[in-house]
Formats: sequence, structure tokens, C-alpha cells
Amino acid sequence: MPAQMHGDSICTGPIRGPLYGVGGGAFCHDAAMSAESPLYLSLADRLAGLAASGSLRPGARLPSVRALSEQHGVSVSTAVQAYRTLEDRGVIEARPKSGFFVRRARELPPVPAATRPPTRPVAVEIKSIADAVYDLLGEPGYVSFGAAAAGESLYANERIRRAMARSAQRHVDSLGRYATSLGVPELRQAISRRAVNLGCHLDHGNVVVTNGCTESITLCLRAVTQPGDVIAIESPTYFGFLRAMQALGLRAVEIPMQPRTGMSLEALELALDTQPIKAVLAVPTVSNPMGTIMPTASKRRLAALLARRGIPLIEDVICSDLAPTEEGRRAVRSFDRGGHVMLCGSFGKTLAPGLRGLGWVEAGRWSREVASLKRSFSGGGSTVVEWAVADLLEHGGYEQSLRQLRRNFSEQIDIARQIIGAAFPAGTRVTDPSGGFVLWVELPRSVDAIELYRRCIGQGIVVVPGPLFTTTTRYRNCLRLNAGAPWTPQREQALRMVGQLAAGLVAGA
Repeated sequence: MPAQMHGDSICTGPIRGPLYGVGGGAFCHDAAMSAESPLYLSLADRLAGLAASGSLRPGARLPSVRALSEQHGVSVSTAVQAYRTLEDRGVIEARPKSGFFVRRARELPPVPAATRPPTRPVAVEIKSIADAVYDLLGEPGYVSFGAAAAGESLYANERIRRAMARSAQRHVDSLGRYATSLGVPELRQAISRRAVNLGCHLDHGNVVVTNGCTESITLCLRAVTQPGDVIAIESPTYFGFLRAMQALGLRAVEIPMQPRTGMSLEALELALDTQPIKAVLAVPTVSNPMGTIMPTASKRRLAALLARRGIPLIEDVICSDLAPTEEGRRAVRSFDRGGHVMLCGSFGKTLAPGLRGLGWVEAGRWSREVASLKRSFSGGGSTVVEWAVADLLEHGGYEQSLRQLRRNFSEQIDIARQIIGAAFPAGTRVTDPSGGFVLWVELPRSVDAIELYRRCIGQGIVVVPGPLFTTTTRYRNCLRLNAGAPWTPQREQALRMVGQLAAGLVAGA
């Protein structure tokens, strides 16, 4: 809830207790601390929000630990933990014999510069570390910033369970037979209606339900390429794309990325002029790993550029619903008039991570080829799950869940950037994404991300080193970090440890 003014007082919620002066201003006690978080985290989040809004001015002196304890009706240890959490986040600082003060505004890490990949085609080889990242996801004893999976508590799991139960009850006969279609009509229609939010008008008859977005993209690549063909990709790009391209024997030309605007269209046009590119594979909205949202004008220009040359764009929209604005969510496909854009998506990032194995594709002028390939390689999916997802998309409060997810991810990204600014070595740069929950971190050049990965594993922490996101030896000093899970003291301490290990490599160099 936004801050409310009451005379000279500032509240972050309904007044349920007395006002207390802080540094010349005041804040209100809200007895309704979040039941979903420990008391000290609720208190820390409240004070951090006041500092972020300016209600607690930089340099303002905070109450003593005992005064904070009495004002909020919490134990002294809870007040101490709240202040320690804010210190760790870099929101406040302790001054010897003076107390706690709101930290004066400091510059957060700058965003990385534009990438500069080589311009020649390269055979695709993905490293075995990618397998280890997935193997360690959820492994007891490890804190994972690796696989781009959000925290399970952020999703409406009970609502999903009820939808699955209803589907199994209503369609019990389907459990006894194989699915032979390209997706139940109800789900294909729901996907078509959802695509309107991307600015797209899809014929549900051309929508194919797949076993996840990776299968969607692989089917599209199979439809438009032969082994040895050259594909233009973003640089850095999602390592899952590189695995698929390696399996198909494809070569890649990497196109530079601007952290705020996405793929360089000038560089892409030059590559199209000089290389035998057969297709472009990109994530224009909430890219992985940089979180970039390409401006609308650039999306329009990209569609026109490829249409003139008759080159297909395989557009991944898996995280598009996480973009904060309606205009930002608009797909390149919305500007396509000739069927040159093949649209691929799934529900693992937005509905539930456990549904990442259910995706979809609408392949434009290649729809018939993709449907045929789907029948040949994997056939139909689970109709019970498909009916349940159709129900959730149409009647399950999906839009409300998306709004909450966007807020949660935005807050979690902000905390991650604060910790990185306070705990990582000088010279570190980090993206400031508009949507999604992953960060691209550029460390000082003396840091070897592969070695940092190994040292993190030794501490029970999983990160993804930058070389996995390229076909070359670039990004040796970069990491992708997942901020999708809610912050806990353990996760915050683990992220600070990553920074300390990186600082150790700088010192050792």
C-alpha cells in the first residue's frame, strides 16, 4: 500500500497504533505483520519500503533496538534481526556509539556495456556444467541461483491442484487412452485468446500444444533448417537454445545485445547481408539472461527486416506476461503480416514451474510442417493436464496471479541488486531488468566465472557461469543469477558469499 500522509506523519498502512518519530519524520506501527514471513523480515521490509520512498530520509537516525522493540511489540532479538537484515541489504548502517542510520544514497552497480560477440558462424557446443545446474536444482544442502525457476510459494498451487482434480474427474475416460491430437481444443482456444495480450490474433487451429517451450523451439528449428545451417541468436543467449542447436547440428552467429534495448538490429542487418542465415532465434520480451525488453519500434522494425528477406523469426514469449506494461508485452509477431514469425511459449514461468513441460507453438506459414513434426517425434500429451490448464487460463484468476508475480519479482530483483552493490567486488556491473527474475552480472575481468562456479559449489551454492550463454570463450567473467525465489536469511547470506568468493579471486589475481 502506498504511503499515506497524516499531518506530519507517514504511514505504510492503516493506523493501528501510535506514531513514532524517526529522524524528524515518523512511521506508524502496523500490528498486522505478514503472517507469511518471520516478524523480523516483515519489520525489515516495512522500514526498507519507507527508506525507498523517501519517508525515511538518507542520514536519518533510527530508533534504538530497544525502542524499536517496544514500538512494534516485538522481542529485542527480532528488532536486532530486522536491523541486521537491513544492514546486509545496505539500507542502513550502524555507527559506533551513535546508533543506526538510513544509508545515504549510493550508486548501485552500473549495467553492463553492449556485448561484442564475433561475427563469424561457430559450431555450437554446450558445456556439461549446464547439466549440473539442473541436477542441483532443489538438491538438499544447496542454495541455487542457477536454473531460472521461481520459488514455488509464489504460485497458486492450491488453485492448480483443484483444477487438476476437476479435470481428472470430468475427463476420467481420457486416462485410459493415448492422446492423439495436437492439443485439446479448449486449451488451443485459450492460448489463442491469451495471445491477444501479446497483440497477436492467432487461429487456434494452427496452435500446437507441445512438451514445453524447448520442444516448441526445436520443432521450429527442424522445420526451417538442415544440419550445418546458420542461425542468428542473441549474445548472450539462453543455454537451452544452444543445446537444441547442438543436437540439430546447427551453427550460430551471435548478435550483440544492449542491456536496455535488446538485440542490435544494425548488427543483425549486417549479419544478414554477409552470412547465409536461415533463421533468427530470439527472446525480444524479457530476454534470458539479460531481462531486456526490446522497444516497440524496434520490434516493428525487426518484423519488417525479416519479412523483406523471407527469413523466419522463432520468437520465444515464455516470459512476456512478466513484462510490467501492456505495450512492453507486445510481441514481434503482432507486426508480422506474412507469417514469418513462429511464436513459442509455455506456462512454467507464469502459471506454475511444474507445468514447464506443457508448451505451445503457432508457427505461421510453417504451421503444417511443425504439426507434422510434432506427430512424428512425440505425439499427443496429457489431455487431463491440458484441460486443467485451459480451465486455469480462462477461469483461474490468472491475471491477478500475474500482477502479484510481477510485484514479487520486481522486489526480489531490487534486493538482489542492493546485495550485489554492497557485497560484490568494485567494478561489478549488473543488469536492471524491467521484468522477469534473472540478472546478468559482469564481474571484474580478473574473475574467472568457471573457477567462481567451482568455489561456489564447494560452499553449497549454485550459480551459472557466463561461458554457458555463448558459442565462444566470451563472458568468462560473467554470471547469470536467479532471483526468482523469495529472499531468506540463508539466500541473502549465500549471495553475499558469492560476492566474497569473487572478491577473493580479484585479490588473488
